[in-house]
Amino acid sequence: MQAVEKITENTSWIPIVLVILFSVIAVLKIIDTIKLKGYVFAIFNKGFVEDEVEEDTSIFSYFYSLLFLFFITVLSLALHFIISIKHPDFTSSFTSFLKVFLIVLCYFSAKRVLENAIASLFLIKKHVRYYMVSNFGFQYSLSFILLIGFILFQFSPLKPTNFLYFTIALYLFRLIFLVRNNKNLIFSELFYFILYICAFEIAPLLTLFKLML
Repeated sequence: MQAVEKITENTSWIPIVLVILFSVIAVLKIIDTIKLKGYVFAIFNKGFVEDEVEEDTSIFSYFYSLLFLFFITVLSLALHFIISIKHPDFTSSFTSFLKVFLIVLCYFSAKRVLENAIASLFLIKKHVRYYMVSNFGFQYSLSFILLIGFILFQFSPLKPTNFLYFTIALYLFRLIFLVRNNKNLIFSELFYFILYICAFEIAPLLTLFKLML
């Protein structure tokens, strides 16, 4: 009976976070329905990414700031869920979620600033802009799918441990599409792309898996 009460207490914050996420989607729809739809299907719509590259809208606008926070929150929920699955003694509280959220927020904020700084420093911003827009665009797109997957694995009889494989499959899927859509840039600068993947994609994942195992 105490165990049941503990689980209820520890996870009661999750529906509140989900309501906030759906509220953010509603606000994004009010701000720009077409752009929201474009990002939901961005991974399958190369034309939309090309339009975003040409538009060159500020990432600090209300729409992009909310979309970025939506992505960070969904990813934090997913990582928090995976950690709680791998570590039964992990306290699934809002405080622990907030810690994960802050780590993810700091990482992706620093990554975005560093990417833009390096691109500007080496005067290659125009050459890599399509890659950078498609990279974050695909992440935003998959965050909607990841949210659906989280809800299903959190509240349905589906085996929770399979959520890890579901998440890995999504991000491998993203990487495949990213390489396919940027193959000319990638293969012309293969050495630097491998360094980028190791530093910004593989290293954080290996660190995460080390913490979970």
